[in-house]
Amino acid sequence: MKTVKRIDQFYLLKQLPSATALLDQKGILLDASSAWLDIFGLPPQDNTSNTNVFSLYKEILDLELRLAEQKSFTLEHQLENPAGIRYLKSSFAPWFDDKENVIGAIIQTDDITSEVKKEEEIKWLNTILDTKMEVSHTGWWEFDVIKEELTWCKETKRIHQVPDCFQPTTIEAIDFYKTGYSQNKISMLFHNSIVNHQPFDAKVVLVTFEGEERWVRVTGKPVLKNGEAIKIYGTLKDIHEKVLAETKVQEHQQLLTTLVDSLPLNVYVKDLNTRKILVNKSECNYLGKTAEEIIGTTDFEQYDEETAKISREEDLNVMKNLTPIIGKETVSILHGKTTNYLTSKIPYFDLEGKVCGLIGVSLDITPMKRKEEQLRDLIKVTSLQNQKLISFAHIVSHNLRSHSANFSMLLEFLNAENDPEERQGIIKMLSQASDNLLETLGNLNEVVDINTKTSETKKPLNLRRNIINVLQNLSALLQKNSSHVINNVAENIQVNCVPAYLDSIILNLVSNAVKYKSENRESLITIDAVQSKEGVLLSISDNGIGINLEKYGDKVFGMYKTFHNRKDAKGFGLYLVKNQIEAMGGSITVQSEVDKGTTFNVYFNEES
Repeated sequence: MKTVKRIDQFYLLKQLPSATALLDQKGILLDASSAWLDIFGLPPQDNTSNTNVFSLYKEILDLELRLAEQKSFTLEHQLENPAGIRYLKSSFAPWFDDKENVIGAIIQTDDITSEVKKEEEIKWLNTILDTKMEVSHTGWWEFDVIKEELTWCKETKRIHQVPDCFQPTTIEAIDFYKTGYSQNKISMLFHNSIVNHQPFDAKVVLVTFEGEERWVRVTGKPVLKNGEAIKIYGTLKDIHEKVLAETKVQEHQQLLTTLVDSLPLNVYVKDLNTRKILVNKSECNYLGKTAEEIIGTTDFEQYDEETAKISREEDLNVMKNLTPIIGKETVSILHGKTTNYLTSKIPYFDLEGKVCGLIGVSLDITPMKRKEEQLRDLIKVTSLQNQKLISFAHIVSHNLRSHSANFSMLLEFLNAENDPEERQGIIKMLSQASDNLLETLGNLNEVVDINTKTSETKKPLNLRRNIINVLQNLSALLQKNSSHVINNVAENIQVNCVPAYLDSIILNLVSNAVKYKSENRESLITIDAVQSKEGVLLSISDNGIGINLEKYGDKVFGMYKTFHNRKDAKGFGLYLVKNQIEAMGGSITVQSEVDKGTTFNVYFNEES
C-alpha cells in the first residue's frame, strides 16, 4: 500500500480560496492565504516576517483583550485604500494543537462591501419611501393568509392614530371602519380578494383610535401560489382633506350651476375653436336641445350660415383682440322665429392668465321690443289724436265763431230794420243760417262719433259684395254722369270693418270720382283690391280732373277743404273717410296728377 505524502499545512493555507490567517498567542501573523494577504496588501510571509495583526485592526481597540479570552467572536471593520473603503467581516476562533491546547487564533475575513452598499441603498430607499409615504399620507399593509397575520407600517398606524407598538388583527382592522356602508364594503372586498382573488380600490370612512372620522382610500391585491391567495398586500391613503376640498368644490359648482341655470339669460362658454363647452338651461330651452347635444358644437351646427358666420367673426375678434362686446342688440332667427337679444361677449382666461375662450350672455328683449313698438304706436296714435283734437278744436272754434258772428250781424240788422219786407228777408237769412249751423253741428257730431267707436264693432265683410251694393245705390248718379265702373275685386277677399264705415268709404270715394270727372272724356272708375300678409289694399282710381298735390297735398283730407270751384263742394267727405279708416286702425293715401286722374289707396288693418 502506497503511503500518501504529507503536505505542509502552511502550504495548504496559502492555497485556501477563502481569506484565512493564523496568529500566535501574541497576535503575530504566522501565515495566511493569498486571499487574506491581498485584502490587507501584505506580501507572502516567511520566517523573517513579523507582522502584528493589531496594526491591521487599528479601529478595534479591544482586540488584544478579546483574543486573550480565547473565545470565538466576529467583528466588522473598514479598510481604506486608494481605491476606496472596503467593508470587511472577520471571524476569530481559537487555534488548538493536537493536545487541545490553545496556541493562537484563526482569522477568516470576508469582503462585505457589496452587501454593505446594498444595505445602505435599501436603507436609503426605505428612508425615501417612508418620507414619501409620510408626505403623501400613504401607508402600506400586508396580510399573511396562511399565518393570519396582519402587518401595518408606521404611516398606516399613524393614520389609524395608534401607537407604533400596536399589532392589529383583521377583525380589529375592519372594526376601525365606520359602521354601515364603509365597514360592510371593506369586509366584502377583503373577503373577495382572498376567495375570488379580486384586487380592490375603495374610498371609505375610517374611525381612528381617537374617534375621529376620516376619509381614506384602501387598495388591496392578492399574491397567488398554486392558485391560492397566500398574501394580500395594499395601501392606505389619507384623503380626508382632499375629499372635503372636492366636496366643497362640488358644492360651489352646484351653487354656480343652480345660479347660472336660474338666470333669465342665455349663458354659454366657448373654447378657442368657438365650440360650446358650457350652456345653461335658458340656452338649451332656446335651442330646443339638451346640454349634451349642444356641448362640442359650433354656431354653424345650430344656426343658418350667415348668422353663424357673423357670430364666429365676433367671437374670434373678442378672443384675439381681448375686446369685449357689451350690450349689443342682435337678432336671432331659429325655426322661423325671430328673437331680439341684448348680447355681451367677454374673453375667458385660464389660471395662467391666457385667453382660452369666451363667455357669452344674451338677454331676450323681444317682449321689451314689442312693448317699445306698442309704445311707439301709442305715441304715434296719441300724437295723431292730439293733432286731430287741435284741428277739431280749430274747426269748431272757427266754424261756430263764423256762425255766431253771422247770427249776431243778422240780429243787429233785424233790430235796426223797420221795413217789414226787409225784416222778412233778414228772418229768411236767419233761418238759412240756422240750417247751416245744424248741418255743421251734425258733421262735427259725426266726426266725434267716429273717433269714439272701437274696433269691437268690426266684422268680417266680403269686400266685392259691399262694393256692388254701394254701386247699386249710386246707379242713378253713375248713369246721369255717364260714369263707367270696373270692379276688379276678387270674390274671396274679406276685410274686418265696421259695416257702416265700409259703405261710407266706398260711397264717398266713388261719389268724389264722379263729382270731379273730366268734361273732356268719358268718366272711368276702376276698383282693385290686393290681399297680402300685411292686410288688404283697396284702390279706387278715376280719370278725372285730378288734384294739384304740390299745392294742396297737405290739405286733401282736411275738413271743409276744397280745391275746385264747384258749388256743391263742401270739403267734408274725404275728411270723414280718413277719420273712419283711422278709427279702424287703417290708413289712406292719395296719388293724383292734374287732368289725368286720382287714385285713393285704402289700407285696412286686419287685426281684430
